[in-house]
Amino acid sequence: MTATASKIPVLFINSPSKPGADTQIQALIMRALDRERFDVHAACTPGSPGAPSASLELLSTIPDLRLRPTGFGPSLFGRSAPERLLQLPAIAAAGASLLRLALYIRRNGIRILHSSDRPRDAVPCVLLSSLTGARSVIHLHVGWGDWMTREARWALGRADALIGISKFVAGTALARGFPPSRTHVVLNAIDISRFDPAIDPGPLRRELGLTADVPVVTSISRLFHWKGHADLIRAFAVARRQVPGAKLLIVGEEDKAAGGQAGSSYPEELKALARELDVADDVLFTGFRADIPQVLAASDVFALPSFQEPFGLVFLEAMAMKKPVVALDSGGAPEVIERGRTGLLSAPRDLDALAGNLLALIRDPALRARMGEEGRAAVQARFSPKRMARDTESVYASVLKFRGHLT
Repeated sequence: MTATASKIPVLFINSPSKPGADTQIQALIMRALDRERFDVHAACTPGSPGAPSASLELLSTIPDLRLRPTGFGPSLFGRSAPERLLQLPAIAAAGASLLRLALYIRRNGIRILHSSDRPRDAVPCVLLSSLTGARSVIHLHVGWGDWMTREARWALGRADALIGISKFVAGTALARGFPPSRTHVVLNAIDISRFDPAIDPGPLRRELGLTADVPVVTSISRLFHWKGHADLIRAFAVARRQVPGAKLLIVGEEDKAAGGQAGSSYPEELKALARELDVADDVLFTGFRADIPQVLAASDVFALPSFQEPFGLVFLEAMAMKKPVVALDSGGAPEVIERGRTGLLSAPRDLDALAGNLLALIRDPALRARMGEEGRAAVQARFSPKRMARDTESVYASVLKFRGHLT
């Protein structure tokens, strides 16, 4: 089968079996791409017989998407050399699967390959580009840095174009010498229909033992040091002395892959800090929750003082639920949050300013309501999947004009 003559065939490469934020963003782009201009394909990890992968199930819901189940092999991240040797048969099978994918790309006239920055996505994207002549576009969801694997840095340096999810992220690629003409910014988006500000906060508040009049500050993220939970607890302790009834919800589970002190538990460190600051009874750790809209509905303020956050999809989710956001003037956060309109920003490590921002919103329901309205309006106007897809289409138009490699 060949591509429709008037359309540009695009293939998305998606290796994770479980969809993370990068897969969710890809899915929104796939769904919103203009089908009058593009034939949309996706290579996705199939899962096992009778048990399709969660990513495959997600992508299967997208209309007019041609799915190509593809084996990408095991993840080798963090594995020792002997462990990698044991994976050689699976790696060989993945190589054969990718060669079949190359034939699929040629047969369907695919002109653009679009992957995330994960090594299992980015490396095949560049290799398949070399084999087939299709252009390679790698979507950067985090800043380019030496912490990345050698394979990821190799692929990024040879892509035909990079898409940063914020100016901050794109700037890290520019700082590494990637050409400005091939470095693009496409801000993330969310499906706002998933977030209904009219959700009744009562059931979740009752579940957590919170009365209707208690001011609730909520933080939702993976738990590791970079997200700033310790600073948030310290700032909350200052604010709580002024508003004794306030509560802080910390939602999420520990991300052990993100690193930390060997043998330590970051949630336990945070709980010890709350005890030290005499706010242990006012800081509630919920663990992982799938009902994020309900959690946000039960909240008054959303806070995540994450240092150099690449973008912060959770900021958009809070804004969509008409909650004001407290964050740092760092990373991609200022590109999402309009200071004084949809939230309040403070400098990194300025605990007094962070506490002041929390206190200003806890004390002022009218300010929270105004910022909440502004926040949802901003999501509708600036962070829709349609806008994200049109920006991505502009990147595709640019990348088809030339081909070159970073030396």
